[in-house]
Amino acid sequence: MKIYNAMTRRKEEFVPLEGNNVRMYACGITVYDLCHIGHARQAIVYAMIADYLRYRGYNVKYVRNYTDVDDKIIQRANEFGKNALNFSEEQIKETEIDMAGLHVTDADIYTKASEYIDKIINFVSELIKKGYAYPTEKGDVYYSVRKFPEYGKLSHRKVDELLNGVRVEVEEGKEDPIDFALWKSAKQGEISWDSPWGKGRPGWHIECSVMALDTLGETIDIHGGGRDLLFPHHENEIAQSEALTGKKFANFWTYCGLIKIDGEKMSKSLGNSLTIRDALKKYNYEAIKYVMFSKHYASDVDILDSDYQIAESHLYYFYTTIKSMLDFANNYGGNENEEGLSNDISAEIVSNFVEVMDDDFNTSAALANLHSIFKYANASMKAAKKNNIKATANTMLKILKELHKAYSVLGLFEQNPEHFIAELKCKYLKKIRLDEHYIKEQIEKRAEAKKSKDFEMADSIRDDLDSKGIILNDSREGTSWDVKALYKIG
Repeated sequence: MKIYNAMTRRKEEFVPLEGNNVRMYACGITVYDLCHIGHARQAIVYAMIADYLRYRGYNVKYVRNYTDVDDKIIQRANEFGKNALNFSEEQIKETEIDMAGLHVTDADIYTKASEYIDKIINFVSELIKKGYAYPTEKGDVYYSVRKFPEYGKLSHRKVDELLNGVRVEVEEGKEDPIDFALWKSAKQGEISWDSPWGKGRPGWHIECSVMALDTLGETIDIHGGGRDLLFPHHENEIAQSEALTGKKFANFWTYCGLIKIDGEKMSKSLGNSLTIRDALKKYNYEAIKYVMFSKHYASDVDILDSDYQIAESHLYYFYTTIKSMLDFANNYGGNENEEGLSNDISAEIVSNFVEVMDDDFNTSAALANLHSIFKYANASMKAAKKNNIKATANTMLKILKELHKAYSVLGLFEQNPEHFIAELKCKYLKKIRLDEHYIKEQIEKRAEAKKSKDFEMADSIRDDLDSKGIILNDSREGTSWDVKALYKIG
């Protein structure tokens, strides 16, 4: 298995530090508002990485944090007239609702900055003793960046270069513009804790270093987060952690790409953010995951409404094929333990999945493989003749079993096919302002017209439905209908 390491800027063979055990930390959410779709992508990606590592036989300890003490949280809590920690707790519960709606696998441990105040104070005190940090008369504590010679090794820039083009805020007692806050002195109306330097609260960067050290140890296997965290957040984490322990902080640094809307980074200030809650009202959770996995996790994704519609069409094709496969197997006594077709592809499904996923978790390639699998299944059922119907039925069940083995890692094909198909049809019927009762009435009228040899009327009904977005499929069993926008595209 190879993973791209941002520290070395190349793919490297993944070898855990300790036997088969993997320690992974992903920076979580600052809970000042409802989560947006960018938070969804990051949570989905790192849950996928943890799930896939477990699938490959590793013992994974996955830690994810909540930043529940922060300037934005304090500001928002004050706007609502609430205690900052009470407000954070409310927002964490909302986040948990959203993540459950997305069916994101839970981390093994969730940490909160507010629960680590004593350990943060001890960490900062040790950095002062070692000469890497200094307190000010005002009660702030800063990390002295130039005392750490390797600063900039993750972002691959020199210290002085990091200042170019950056707005530097002049702060009382700060010795160097590049230094960053480990402890912030309390301002009036802010939540604070007692410390050796006076009342205050943690700086943002120190929180993750302390929580990772406490839950996973001095050196971890994988550290991750959104790519916007690489600098300064992760660069600062490295500096303060390695200054304290004298050891490498993380072996692999991985980054999830950013969500863009019409080419711009999504943000509330731009008014282009989409909350997870609103996304789940519009789209099935598997469609959201499909969009996220259709691009490599490290790439930026420019989200368009059409991306979700394409995902729905693909999933509709997959689920209708799964239903057909189950029906075929049931009708012809399929048995996954009996001999299948001579060109049975079921044995290749898992190995092909592992091959692409072992290449830096290439979910986009894994999804691309699905189209050939379902195309094969449909072609096999269509071509089934008297002498190989049973073998075809057996093969359909074998394929479904192997699909579940592999793609359950991505959280796909978890739903009842009939329910998924019906819900998606219903959604698209609402879009074109039709109902199923009307369509069935028209199909019956068409059948009567054909029976009385009024083919002109039959064709007129078909054409009318087609113009409204409904396509009819005639077979020996009768006429079925489909929504044109969702019609099988695989």
